[in-house]
Amino acid sequence: MPEDKSQPTIKQVIQLEPELIDNIEHLVDIKAAQSLKNIFLDIHPADIAEIINHLPFDKGLYLFRLLDTETAGDVLTEVDENIREKLLDVLGTNKITEIVDELETDDATDIIADLPKDVQQEVLKNIDEEDSEDVKELLKYPEDTAGGIMSSDFVFVYEDQSINDAIDKVRENADEFEHIYHVYVLTREEKLLGFVLLKSLLIYSRHTSIREAIEEDLIYVFPETDQEEVARVMEKYDLVAVPVVDHDMRMLGRITIDDIVDVIHEEASEDIQKIAGVTEEEEASDSIFDISKSRLPWLYVSLFGEMISALILSSFHASLEQFIVASFFIPVIMALGGSSGNQAAIITVRAISTGNFWPSQTFKKLLKEFGVANLNALALGSVLLLITYLFFDTNIHFSILLAATLFIILNFATIIGAAIPIFLNKVKIDPAIATGPFVATMNDIFGLLIYLSLVTIFFS
Repeated sequence: MPEDKSQPTIKQVIQLEPELIDNIEHLVDIKAAQSLKNIFLDIHPADIAEIINHLPFDKGLYLFRLLDTETAGDVLTEVDENIREKLLDVLGTNKITEIVDELETDDATDIIADLPKDVQQEVLKNIDEEDSEDVKELLKYPEDTAGGIMSSDFVFVYEDQSINDAIDKVRENADEFEHIYHVYVLTREEKLLGFVLLKSLLIYSRHTSIREAIEEDLIYVFPETDQEEVARVMEKYDLVAVPVVDHDMRMLGRITIDDIVDVIHEEASEDIQKIAGVTEEEEASDSIFDISKSRLPWLYVSLFGEMISALILSSFHASLEQFIVASFFIPVIMALGGSSGNQAAIITVRAISTGNFWPSQTFKKLLKEFGVANLNALALGSVLLLITYLFFDTNIHFSILLAATLFIILNFATIIGAAIPIFLNKVKIDPAIATGPFVATMNDIFGLLIYLSLVTIFFS
């Protein structure tokens, strides 16, 4: 029975649960293709993509092959990157061409960029000629730049045209372009003059010159601008779209808010991976050997650092034997020092990555962290002094020494945690790598050295 086009299809947003995934997996096992098609008819492509992400690849592939071409394109842009690469490996060139033909140029570029060179050429040869030229142009830019994430699809009119012309342009492109937020105004030399809000097309008379409706503020980026900087610009100025121009102000494309949400997620994931000491490639790998190889270097750093800590402990064994109660509080000192250092490091990395830190503010930043460390150390040291004196049967002198040691270590750890990302940023090394095992290991080494040295000096 043909689908009834008289009623719009409403895509439901669903809550994915293990039970739903199990039910769909069962339908895949029994090859209930029609039942699956009926289910997916009402489900948003992003939810279909998430279902495929949760299934074994062979079952996800079966589901993907059931989708119509338009839905398959939307799903392909939403699935995890490693799943997408596997799907592209097994889909034939003809199927990929059909899917790419349904996508906007920025999404089409993302898909084609993942293909082998020979398949790229074949797909580009078979899709619409105008789209092919646009995609070829976008492929010239690195994928993490404004040029790499922009779309060459945008609605524009020339400066000598009218509001009525702009309305006609919107209507003409409404079906082809998924998101239309602005109508851009260009000179006849294709240079960007400004933009007009869609609501202005309703407010102004149809015969009004388009120049009269141009917004006062024109914010734009260049194609080589890093995608993180584009995200900061759009966040700072509350933009839903930003034009991309060359250095002669000729308009090349636009970046919309949905692209930037993806960038923010990608950059946040990347920073978390770096903090953990793992690589982006690990996410896409199913090989335990590849994953192990990517993690081992950082674990070796930790091992080396902790061996130094062990040497420090062994060199102070006489002091620990003489005053055994001192060993009880080593985990307390180390944990608090490490936590304080990591807090300072993560906050500093975040400030640097969001552009809220300038080199000229280095002293001010360190002074601020020093002040925070002092307050925290005083608060924690006071509690530690009372607890050890009242509940651990230690003399008051040891409790005071312990509190003083904690004060010194927290200040040291906090300053180190804040200073290392600043230093790495200054020497052009990504500061996100500073908040992993490196900072924690340094805090362990110097924390032990400070604590045991003071115990030895005052109680030996």
